[in-house]
Amino acid sequence: MLKVFSHYFPATTLYQIIFDAFVLFAGVVVAIVLQPDVGIESWRMILPSALLFAIAMIVLNTITGFYRPVAGRQLKDVLARVLVGVIVSIPVAYGVFRVLPWGEFASEAAEVSVILLLGLILVMRGFANRGRLGAFMSRRVLVLGTGSEAESVERVLRDPASRGLKFVGFLPTGDDDDRAVAPDLILSNRGAVVDVVDQLGVNEVIVAVRERRGGVLPLRELLDCKMRGVKVYDLSTFYERVRGQVRIDALKASWLIFGDGFRQGFFRSLVKRCFDLAASLVLLILAVPVMLLTALLILLEDGGPVFYRQLRVGQNGRQFKVIKFRSMGTDAEKDGKPRWAQSNDNRVTRVGRLIRKLRIDELPQLFNVFLGEMSLVGPRPERPFFVDQLTAEIPFYAVRHCVKPGVTGWAQVRYQYGASVDDAVQKLQYDLYYVKNHTLLLDIVVLAETVRVVLTGEGAQ
Repeated sequence: MLKVFSHYFPATTLYQIIFDAFVLFAGVVVAIVLQPDVGIESWRMILPSALLFAIAMIVLNTITGFYRPVAGRQLKDVLARVLVGVIVSIPVAYGVFRVLPWGEFASEAAEVSVILLLGLILVMRGFANRGRLGAFMSRRVLVLGTGSEAESVERVLRDPASRGLKFVGFLPTGDDDDRAVAPDLILSNRGAVVDVVDQLGVNEVIVAVRERRGGVLPLRELLDCKMRGVKVYDLSTFYERVRGQVRIDALKASWLIFGDGFRQGFFRSLVKRCFDLAASLVLLILAVPVMLLTALLILLEDGGPVFYRQLRVGQNGRQFKVIKFRSMGTDAEKDGKPRWAQSNDNRVTRVGRLIRKLRIDELPQLFNVFLGEMSLVGPRPERPFFVDQLTAEIPFYAVRHCVKPGVTGWAQVRYQYGASVDDAVQKLQYDLYYVKNHTLLLDIVVLAETVRVVLTGEGAQ
């Protein structure tokens, strides 16, 4: 994992992106240079244009999810993913060809060659990211501990999303009574931690021990490992790096107070507000035709009203009314009782089901963003009734209210639609990661992920 502006990016994904960008850049240069009548003076035009083309295609492929692992999916799912990428990327590629200033000497054959190269990269990535990476690109990980925390870490390491990390085994500590892991995975009688690290070529050690007092941890040996260049992580840092979440079960108030992150400075707020103003204005202008069509469809199916306003809790606990397209019947809560919205809610109309799937029902919230009540990216705002319930039941739930709520958020693109207290706990862990690490870069990442979710229909309500 590489940490860039407080956010963790998988190093293997960045290597893939750099490799694909270089291949596309070189492919364009070669395809055009091999054309007749291309002189030396044309290089000034060819090189920047080729670089721009490569960057545009890589950004598009990243947004459509080609650099996300999809291990365990059937062949038909991978083929469908490749097909969607081709359908989206090829027309854009031809459009970029027409815009860039090389049309006067780039033949149709050169264009077709580059398009075929792009298609080959899409197919290669579609299948390459179907499984885990080879051992030559993996970092070997040793887990210190054998309890339930260690077992949870192993599950994460074996998840295809944790590519680039190879689990090698558990090393028991001196006071390991709670053994929740498979006995055959425990590395007994191997000697000290440093010896095991040397024997197995370990790159990282995860300390999966909740109780650290009373000499449970071999601190001197862990320090020796770190001095040798081996990374040593605790549970909180491990989940933050690999899962993009701050785990509630590994969280203490002292970590929130004394740890990095959770900075709410004036300059950061100013940059975020300027970005929200500019982006919401542009998006509102672009969304006008879609919003008019949606309003018409709602009126034709179920009559008015087109919009509905609902009280939500915003930054610092301030309440405001969120604006959305109405996707349920007018009598959805006729008894006055607040209810969680379900994934297959029978209160949702036919038009409502479609606009929820495409996230069109969220578009009017751009007005809330423009007015400063919300941000484009942030934790989703909840109703006061549920906020009171969740604050009483979930530790640190109120921390998510120290930033403005968002139209989309880190939790929305990382976790499927949820409608229970347990789901709220899972989503809070992603919200805490966002609150801790939010920057303009992370906002852009979330917006790109949102486009992918809309295009693929993941997590649709």
